Amino acid sequence: MIPPVVTADWLTEHPEAVLADVRWYLDGRSGRDAHGLGHLPGAVFIDLDAALASEGSPETGRHPLPEPQVFADAMGAAGIGEGSVVVAYDDAGGASAGRLVWLLRLLGVDAALLDGGIDHWAGPLEDGPVPAASTTFPSQPWPPDHLATIDDAATAPLVVDARAPERYRGEVEPVDPRAGHIPGAINIPFSGNLADGFFRSPGELRERYAEHGITDAAGVVVSCGSGVTACHDLIAMEHAGLGRGRLYPGSWSQWSNTERPAETGPQPGSKPSIDPTGRISG
Repeated sequence: MIPPVVTADWLTEHPEAVLADVRWYLDGRSGRDAHGLGHLPGAVFIDLDAALASEGSPETGRHPLPEPQVFADAMGAAGIGEGSVVVAYDDAGGASAGRLVWLLRLLGVDAALLDGGIDHWAGPLEDGPVPAASTTFPSQPWPPDHLATIDDAATAPLVVDARAPERYRGEVEPVDPRAGHIPGAINIPFSGNLADGFFRSPGELRERYAEHGITDAAGVVVSCGSGVTACHDLIAMEHAGLGRGRLYPGSWSQWSNTERPAETGPQPGSKPSIDPTGRISG
């Protein structure tokens, strides 16, 4: 299987790869519109809400996994087949494109994030829609060994929360009904996997996760707001050579809609810091 993160030079050497634009915005802006205004040459657009998730609900979370047939139909319509090589990107360091990459790799398909995404693409862009060469993608059940339920998240030895620190601490919550985090979860924000818009080296990532006691991803459950940016941490751990962890698709958007307990504040062992205004935070 190809590495989970590849460079623009790697892409140039693999012209057979299907390029997938997976831009998506929490504030409601249209990723499809952004694709139409400018995208990597030949890149097809993948709609996260339609292709990479089922309709959300308080009981399942905002982005539950798509039904296998829905996912298969969307991949086939985008020209992605079982034997395809797929390189996905967005304009947020892989925050949304990581969901497509992780799901495809889960099913054994060669897929990777384009390091740097569209923001660091040195070549020309195209505009307008890209007609896809429709193909067939087999419908396959999601492998349960790499997924976690809400009960798993409550009992797993190690749960990682990939959200921004202020959301983890419960200081802000822009979309879900309660602020805070799953009791016992540790905060490893996905944004810290990047430096200047590119993935940190595998060695740097190994050090980053080792600081949190993770030297093997097996058994690690990763959560976020709705199971999207959690995939970024999962990809980063795999890129670091730590193996494959488990995704909790419901994440905080499911947990916060239950009566299960929540925690707020900094994670245990963290040192307070002082921001430029003099405010002390965790």
